[in-house]
This record gives sequence, C-alpha cells and structure tokens, in this order.
Amino acid sequence: MTIEAVLPAVAMSADATIDDPAAVLFPEEEACVRGAVDKRRREYATVRQCARRALAAFGMPPVPIPSGVGRDPLWPPGIVGSMTHCEGYRAAAVARAGTVHAIGIDAEPNDRLPDDVVRAVLTSSERVAVRELADAEPGVSWDRLLFSAKEAVYKAWYPIMHTWLGFEDAEIAVHLGDGSFIATLTVPRSDAAGSPPTTVSGRWLAADGLILTAVAPVLGSRGGQCWT
Repeated sequence: MTIEAVLPAVAMSADATIDDPAAVLFPEEEACVRGAVDKRRREYATVRQCARRALAAFGMPPVPIPSGVGRDPLWPPGIVGSMTHCEGYRAAAVARAGTVHAIGIDAEPNDRLPDDVVRAVLTSSERVAVRELADAEPGVSWDRLLFSAKEAVYKAWYPIMHTWLGFEDAEIAVHLGDGSFIATLTVPRSDAAGSPPTTVSGRWLAADGLILTAVAPVLGSRGGQCWT
C-alpha cells in the first residue's frame, strides 16, 4: 500500500518503510533539525529524500525543502506538496501548482486513539459516527482515521490560508463505499477571492496496518473552488 492510492493522477509521490541512513540533508534543512534527537533527524531526512524522488518525476533536480515558520515544507516555486511520517512509513506527494489547489497527506497506524485524545480531537457527532462505522466495518480504527483526515485537511489548509485550524474546525464524514470523505469547515468565510471553501473532499485507505488519507482538490473541482 502506498500513498499514491489516495492521490489524483496529477500528483507524484514516493514513500519508504524504513529510514535510509544514506539520506543527506541540505544545509538549509540541517538548520531546521539542529539539536533534534537522532530519530527525528532520520525521519526528517528520509521524508525529504522521498520528496526529492517525487519531484524528480517532474524532471526537477534535488533541491532543499526546509521547514517554514508553521513547520510546513517550503516547496520550490510552482510546486505544492505535503509530507507525512509515522512508525514504519514515510511519504511525500507533490503536484504542479497549476493542477491542484493544495495537497495534504497523512499516515497513521491502524490503532485506536486513547480515549482522552478522542475527546479532544473528535466532535460529539463524529464520536457517534465512529461507533456506527465500527459496527459496519470493525477492522478499521475509525477514530484514528477521522483524526488522520483532519491532519490531511490542515496540511492542505495552512500553506494557502496561513492560519491555524483547530480540530473542531473540520467535521469529517466518511463514505464506506468509495474510500472518500468530506470535511465540512466551520471557519468564518468572506466574499474575497481565496476565501476558504465550505467543504473539502479527500480519500482514505486502511490496509497493511496503516491508515492513509489525502486531500488534493483539483483545480475546478467543487470541493476546492475557493482556494485560489
């Protein structure tokens, strides 16, 4: 299972299941993890190696991808993308800015969230939905999947809007039949160009002990029509 399965065809991706000890950081990237523990450095280097592999599919040479003030990856001009890592999985996805509004990806272990985390990140209606989904398909940790979907939405949101979202600002509705989800956003809207959309669609997959989610609204799609 790879992140490619939940991305549109216009996006390129690469992933890894173990950290590569030979992965090299550019000086700009080294500065972002100066003083970090070894585990964090290995994850940071491997996921950027994945990003450079994905960029190579567009014919781009290796470039530094440092972290911004919001810890979001700073992509080369004309590129949008996202990265994720969890135990046993690292991935990056990129696309040309003229094809999608944004990309947000997330990977999580297919394990239940602790009860206190569930209460903190899921709304009351989402907690009801989790119980119903578990009855219909018990092999998926639905609380974790909704959390992952929110993470994917937030990763797509921040580089465009440059504001933070709270977990309560996106309500996730999962569709079982087609591996999709809808995030309904409750942040204030304006009539200005570039204002946030009311809803954003995404895709999910649960297999091989992992949960993968992605948001990549294609230009012209209803779900991302206000992200310009």
